[in-house]
Order: sequence, then C-alpha cells, then structure tokens
Amino acid sequence: MKKTMYTWNKIYKLYPVNEHLIYLNNCGTTPASKIITEEMKNYFIEYSNYGILNKKYSINEIKNSIQSILAGLLNCKKDEIAIIHNTAEGMNLISYGLNLQKGDEILLLENEYPSNVYPWEHWRKKGVSLKFIELKNNPEEFLKNFKNQINQRTKVISISAVHWCTGMPLPLKDIGQFCKDNAILFIVDGAQGVGHVNIDVKNWNIDAMAFSAWKWLLGPLGLGCLIIKKATLDKIDFVFKGTSSINNYYNYLPYSDDVKNNAERYIYSTPNFNDWIYFEAILKFLNEISFDNVMKRIYELSDYLSDKLKNAGFILDKDTFSKYKTGIITAKKDGIDTKKAVSYLMENKIIAAERFGKIRFSPHIYNSFEHLDKAVDALMSFQ
Repeated sequence: MKKTMYTWNKIYKLYPVNEHLIYLNNCGTTPASKIITEEMKNYFIEYSNYGILNKKYSINEIKNSIQSILAGLLNCKKDEIAIIHNTAEGMNLISYGLNLQKGDEILLLENEYPSNVYPWEHWRKKGVSLKFIELKNNPEEFLKNFKNQINQRTKVISISAVHWCTGMPLPLKDIGQFCKDNAILFIVDGAQGVGHVNIDVKNWNIDAMAFSAWKWLLGPLGLGCLIIKKATLDKIDFVFKGTSSINNYYNYLPYSDDVKNNAERYIYSTPNFNDWIYFEAILKFLNEISFDNVMKRIYELSDYLSDKLKNAGFILDKDTFSKYKTGIITAKKDGIDTKKAVSYLMENKIIAAERFGKIRFSPHIYNSFEHLDKAVDALMSFQ
C-alpha cells in the first residue's frame, strides 16, 4: 500500500454503517463515509451563506476534478467523460443515437442486467436482431463463444465488464481488439467493473461506456458517467439537446447549433451539484489510497471469504474462473435455501443478496476480516 494517511483500520472507522450492520452488498449500493457527511455539511453551509456565488465549490472545478480522476483510472481523455445519472441513461443515449439498418445485429450478454438490455429493445421494431451470448464458465470459453457468433451482420456488441451475478470478469481487451479488426462497435456496461477491475478505454478499443457511481466507486445514488471516445462521436447521433450542450452556453441568445465536439454535450443543463460534490470527495479519497490498492484490498477480502465459504462446504462460481480476480463471490450449498439464508443473514444484520439461487457477497475496503468471519459463522448457524 502506498504511503497515505489511511490504514484499513482507519477506513473501517470512517464508515458509521459498521456500527450497525455488516454490509456485504457493495456491488449493489454502497453507504456513505464520514468524509462524505463532512464534505456535504461544509457545502450546505457555504451554499446557505452565499448560494451559487460561494467561492469554495466551483462547478467547473468539481467537474474537472471528477473527470481528471476518472480519466486517469480508465485511460481516456477528460472531455470524453460526461457526468450523467445512471448506466441505463448512458446506454439509451448510445443506443438511440446509432444508425443501424434492417438486418443488422446487436450482441448482448445472457442474463445481463436490464440496464444493458432494455435500451436496445427498440431496435427490434426496426428489423435489427438482438442476440444473446452465453456466459459459459470462464472468460476463455466466453471469448470463443463470442467469436463463433459473429457474422457480417453484427454491428454492435454491448456487454458488462463483470457479470453482476457470477462476478466473472469479461475479456474486454480481447473483445475490443476483435471488434476493431471486424469494424464492430464495442460498448461496455462498466457498472460492475469501474473501480473493481482494470479497464483501459483507449488501449482496449472501447468505443463507449456507461457506469453508475454508487457501486465500487462508493459514490452517490443517482449519478453515473458516460464515456464516448472522440472517434466514436460521429457514429452516434446527438438525439437530445440542452442549454449546456453547446459551446459558450452562457450566451443564451441567439440560439446556437454549435454543439460541443466531445462527450460533455451530454451534460445537458444544471446538474444535481450535491451529487457531484459527494462523488468528487469519494474519488479523491479512493485516489489518495490509489485505485490499485483499493482493488488489491477488495480481492484480499473476497479471497479470504472464498476460502472460508469453501471450507464450510459451499460451491463458488469463482472456482470456474479462479485465475481471475473478482470482488463478487456467489455461493451455494446443497440443502440450503438461499433466499431463506439471505433473510436469516439480514435478521442478523448481515447484508448480502440472492441471485439465481446463490448467495452473493461483495466486500469493499471498509469491511474487515472479522465481518467475513461473522458472515460465514451466521451461515453455518443457519444450517
């Protein structure tokens, strides 16, 4: 771990949720830390005294800070990042902006989260096919299956970086190269990936990506990001337009068609600035620790939990792709009703989720090994 003012024990104490719950559903939503409550308090004091004229919180400075940190994490340009509301919004902006023809084909992932399925369904009415790629047991099998499904009609593939139910990372780098070689638009749902696994937008040939802030990035509900590479902008029509979509947008009249030549065209108008402040504060916190160290800690906790669960007789999805790191651990055991088990855990103030007949855990950096011990002990007592 790089030199920083934070230790894992200090981070544990920064999260009041630890006084009340063992929260192990971080790939769902995440709680706020004391850093956030303090920052938001400071902002509301400033805003109550000076309103939009306060000097401490500049919308442009906050935006630039968010974009800079994310650009460094994801290897893209700052102005390729638009701050929006959620993954589904980003996917709809991409999907409705495409120019596909009757007979074209879009490939999606089987059992995908709805945010990366529903935005594509409108294409069926226009004669475009939606086909689903079977997940298979590991990234190598998925890649082989994906390549076998490609044909001359395939124009778009849109998949998650990490499957939301199994925790399996998808081979984005290999898929991106294949898409580039075959003139296929490569779209990524980064909700379960950003902050959790490495993603390289530039070198992995990702044309566009959308993701939410409130999972592995520990950000606020209702905030997300859309990334569209500059080279991809011309392939996606601009179907919505707002005051902030144009250059020099403070000059309200005369009306202008001078739309920004970057992803910021999708920051249409006045944002929920409260969420921007929340998001910037947590990104600075994670960046101070370093995202590499954050990921290593997530894997350290999840590996520990995996070993505990296997020793307790549980079967893990992770075992089919064991050489890949993931923070999402799904487990099942003969004779255990997983829905009842998750309810039992909740009764004992341990928060997990049930997905496809399995118990899903997803620890984050504010969790402890003791949390994981207690979670497995509770499962054993449920039996």
